[in-house]
Amino acid sequence: MKKLIPVFITSALLSLSCHAEQSVVKTQKISEHMYVLFGQGGNIAASVGDDGIYIVDDQFATLSEQIKQSLTELKPGSAQFVINTHHHGDHTGGNENFAKAGAHVIAHNNVHKRLTEKHGVGSDYLPRISFNDDLTLHFNNEHAKLKHYPHAHTDGDAVVFFESENIVHMGDIFFNTGGLPFVDVDSGGSVDGILNAVDDVLLSINDNTHIIPGHGPLSKRSELVVYRDLVARAKAIMLNAMKDNASLEHVLKADPLAQLNIEFAGWLPKERVTTLFYRSLK
Repeated sequence: MKKLIPVFITSALLSLSCHAEQSVVKTQKISEHMYVLFGQGGNIAASVGDDGIYIVDDQFATLSEQIKQSLTELKPGSAQFVINTHHHGDHTGGNENFAKAGAHVIAHNNVHKRLTEKHGVGSDYLPRISFNDDLTLHFNNEHAKLKHYPHAHTDGDAVVFFESENIVHMGDIFFNTGGLPFVDVDSGGSVDGILNAVDDVLLSINDNTHIIPGHGPLSKRSELVVYRDLVARAKAIMLNAMKDNASLEHVLKADPLAQLNIEFAGWLPKERVTTLFYRSLK
């Protein structure tokens, strides 16, 4: 499996966003009306049809013009809606630019709350439409269902099911990178929430479903099953290492995740993954 390193706005990676303008946005066609755009940051889904254009996530602000140009090449005009799968900056950094170009941003209530805390009341970064449990966007002869999964990657994750196209965008609940996910405990994320979300999605899709992960290449159900099993195995290994109320220091010294024999991204080293799993499972 091709390994791509996911990117988030963290203190260790702020410098990457400064060079995002050097990235090239690449477009992959999934179906007649659906595309995925790869750049620097979270993968973007684009629906292009009779009603116009809308996208899921918008990466960094410095990539907005490249993204807009890529969309214009698919259909003249600008995006009318932007759906945020969660609040992280590599998925919402372009909100302001797209909003000023006429797009209406849609996201979970907790995304609105966290972006308000970051950007302030009335900012163009904020969703203009927010929801609690689910919402359906009827556009381009598609019924895109947004479903909230509590305490998964964050507390505001939404998975987008394009029912007519048999495509699903999972945001950062699914890292198709060959490794473990970033469990953002400080933003309400949890290991169990990720597993619950993946299990629910697996029940909702079939072997022909195209899966757009938050990071990594386009995927299928079989790869999501492998990912799910990896996360579940990591959980079991951690719980065993944590028995008898073992301290975080003790667990880190024991290095339990070494048993998985997988690669860890530079921005998300094994020690950090171990710490986040420990904090979530504790």
